[in-house]
Amino acid sequence: MRSLLVIALCLTGCSTSPDPLPKQPDAPTSKAVVTTLGADLDKTDHRVASALVAIEKNADKPKVVVAESRLAQSYLPAPPEGDVAFAIARASKADPIDYKKQMEFGRKLATAVTLAWEKLEADQKEALRVSQLKDARIVELTKAVEQAKKDAAANLWTLAGIAVAVLGAAAMVFTGPRIGGTLLACGAAIGAFPFVVESEYFTYIAGGTLALAAGLGIYWLWDRVRDSANAPYEPPQK
Repeated sequence: MRSLLVIALCLTGCSTSPDPLPKQPDAPTSKAVVTTLGADLDKTDHRVASALVAIEKNADKPKVVVAESRLAQSYLPAPPEGDVAFAIARASKADPIDYKKQMEFGRKLATAVTLAWEKLEADQKEALRVSQLKDARIVELTKAVEQAKKDAAANLWTLAGIAVAVLGAAAMVFTGPRIGGTLLACGAAIGAFPFVVESEYFTYIAGGTLALAAGLGIYWLWDRVRDSANAPYEPPQK
């Protein structure tokens, strides 16, 4: 990326550098990743919460409580032994103050998780935007490099055309207009070559040139055949 930027600036001779790109967040650029994961997490949370509601409403039915508890646990990873021991001790103590403190902690933790998830979604959108900016910058620099190459090639053709034209001017003085004029015409053609190739009418120009060359060739052959046919007969000498 940096190499392309340096090459483009050096070849095009730009005095100003492009605006710096913003930092890309450390997040996936694909929205599908976040959306799919979020949907799965929501489904898990909803199933566990629903099972807990069923437990609360069927507290007088031990079998239902056990079945719903196991169902809720199936949607969750296995808890560490320390957390299990802490929960069992809390249940055996059954202190309302402890339950109140744990509920407040749970609400704060759930809020923090929600905020973190919203930040992840925002980072994903920003990462996608910056990634698209980078892609656009690469395209821009690639075009600048290609244009610089074309300009350099055009300059070489121009210099070659000037050199041939100078030789033609000298030939006009020392050898006459026949050679000098030909060299001048060749110099003009060489200098104009890259512009003709890049022109939108290049196909028509090339086709017309080939047609003209073919016509001149046919005319030359026809002229030779006509001259041969009209030449006076000369009997073979003995």
